Amino acid sequence: MSVKGIGSVLVANRGEIVVRIVRTLRALGIRSIAVYADDDAGAPHVLAADHAYRVGSYLDADAIVAAATSARADAVHPGYGFLSEDPGFARTVIAAGLLWVGPPPGAIEAMGDKIRAKQTAAAAGVPVVPGSGRPGMDDEELAAAALEVGLPVLLKPAAGGGGKGMRRVTAPEDLPSSIAAARREAKHAFGDDTLLVERWVERPRHIEVQVLADTLGSVVHLGERECSLQRRHQKIVEESPSPFVDDATRAAMTHSALEVARSCGYVGAGTVEFIVPGERPGEYFFMEMNTRLQVEHPVTEAVTGLDLVEWQLRVAAGEPLPAVHDVGTAQTFPLLRTLTGPTGCRGHAVEARVYAEDPARGFLPASGTLAAVALPPSLPDARQSPHVRVDAALAPGATVGTRYDPMLAKVVAWGTTREEALDRLRAALEETAVLGVTTNVGYLVRLLGHPEVVAGHLDTGLVDRTLSELAAPEEADTRDAAVAALCLLAAELEPKGPVIDPWEVPDGWTVAGPREWEVALRHEGSVVTVGVQGRVSGGARARVGDGPWLEVRAEGRGAGELALTIDGTTGAWRTAARGTDVWVGRRGDTWRFSSEEHVRRGGREPQRLAGPVTSPMPGVVVAVHVGVGEAVRAGQPLVAIEAMKMEHVVVAPADGVVTELLVEPGQPVGLDQLLGHLDDAAGSQDVEGVAVGDEGADVLGADVEGNG
Repeated sequence: MSVKGIGSVLVANRGEIVVRIVRTLRALGIRSIAVYADDDAGAPHVLAADHAYRVGSYLDADAIVAAATSARADAVHPGYGFLSEDPGFARTVIAAGLLWVGPPPGAIEAMGDKIRAKQTAAAAGVPVVPGSGRPGMDDEELAAAALEVGLPVLLKPAAGGGGKGMRRVTAPEDLPSSIAAARREAKHAFGDDTLLVERWVERPRHIEVQVLADTLGSVVHLGERECSLQRRHQKIVEESPSPFVDDATRAAMTHSALEVARSCGYVGAGTVEFIVPGERPGEYFFMEMNTRLQVEHPVTEAVTGLDLVEWQLRVAAGEPLPAVHDVGTAQTFPLLRTLTGPTGCRGHAVEARVYAEDPARGFLPASGTLAAVALPPSLPDARQSPHVRVDAALAPGATVGTRYDPMLAKVVAWGTTREEALDRLRAALEETAVLGVTTNVGYLVRLLGHPEVVAGHLDTGLVDRTLSELAAPEEADTRDAAVAALCLLAAELEPKGPVIDPWEVPDGWTVAGPREWEVALRHEGSVVTVGVQGRVSGGARARVGDGPWLEVRAEGRGAGELALTIDGTTGAWRTAARGTDVWVGRRGDTWRFSSEEHVRRGGREPQRLAGPVTSPMPGVVVAVHVGVGEAVRAGQPLVAIEAMKMEHVVVAPADGVVTELLVEPGQPVGLDQLLGHLDDAAGSQDVEGVAVGDEGADVLGADVEGNG
């Protein structure tokens, strides 16, 4: 069914959200137009659209509107992130005679400033988090307000969202440095360093309500989503409905969400976010309103059967929402009762976000070139209510850098019950393999199986509390990964062709009989040796380091699949080789090995790569906090690095003296690049940089042209 007046839409974004919007446009018979920056030429979102236009930046409003005009587009859909919540961009689109698929600029302004948003919500009778904030408050006034509210408090930028720039402060002496850092990050990310301070809510749950409003005054809600599983104030798992909210709280909260939407004259799809104290489930506070489509909108689509992008387009075109009864009350799912019958919400849906990041390093962002991608089965249209849905824009050969948001994909599963949805999502994630860059997929599998998550006992601090037990795979898995990498290398080394020289076969055979041969693999700063006796394709014995001998057989299944049998247990692995790197993956986890030269027994022993202070991620140096010759204490900040919307501090892991600095502000650095040297009092002591990860010391930073 077409949308009257809309024949073509330009999507002012990149990546998976463009592919997802194009899917709906194609279903509606609407021509799709993409834009791309130079580093995205040939990207999946460009290839997915009917037409694509080059722009200098996804933040260049004039270039995007010029592209829309050149393409004779009827409308502009902003997606999320970038310019989606920029009222100036919305006005530019409207002034050009184009249809803006989003709320009125005035509503964006009212809800985009957190201080003004809280005032608007409070005036509408909606409870807000106790706190203080107004434009123009200086650092001393903010510190005084924080002490008046009572520590711990949360510092938040008045502009922007996505958790960027937020800092929890627990001690009075930390207020000056925290306020200064939060201002810097807010200014960098949003162009506005105005802050507000709010009371910290212990063990909070993050609950949000999806609303939809038309141009004729009708406002409805589509239920709530639970978004409490977060790291660095950014969501990684969302579900609908919440396993925590009871009927009475749901009725009150959804009613409040409708009042917030009405209070700012909202039109289109939006999300009203609340914080709920874990110990007081009947109490809730308004946090903010996101005036755009949310990343997690697929879970609402899965349980309602609605296509939110389609309804964004219909509302923008002036179509009314279907006639409903008592839309101003707290009635649950009034729109759905009209569209899908009396049952309304169907079953349960859970979404997991796939990020290019390393949970074992405190979720530090990762980068690389994709060597192989394997995603679980997915039906193409949300309205078909598939059991598993994947929104992604991934392709082998694509580069994941530090310029954009690190989210790579979203995997969503639906079930008749929450237990069924969780089981299906874990199974889907175990099928997911993104080789060439470190991701959080294996971690997500373990997180979704954690007893607290299974029981629905969630809060925004759960991820931090359980990270040490869930971040890394078991040692036995890493051992098996090394064997899998060896098998991939052995297959690459085996001679090809009708005539095989036995002297070229890597099986350790000599005139005196078979001997052990070894492959040295570099993994996470260490050299790991894998000893082999025989040919792995025909059955061999292998051991990792000085571990026990294992009976090993490998069988390639094509398309990067490897069936590996270790001591009688067979597992399916994904494998890929790119340059000197060998990637292997299983059940969501991936490992990168760099192949070294082959060595015989008695040769080089495994060794830890001793080195100076190194960068834990690729990024740009934004500050150097020490000088050569300076004595430092363990935990003292050395260098600040910005990558993928976040600012990370590399600290001294031990007391020592800085003997050399190799970087300066503004300099780009790569993963594990040398930053400097730190010596102890007894002489040279090489140390590895680590990122602070406790209570906001690992700073959230600027959004570098990223999705929110």
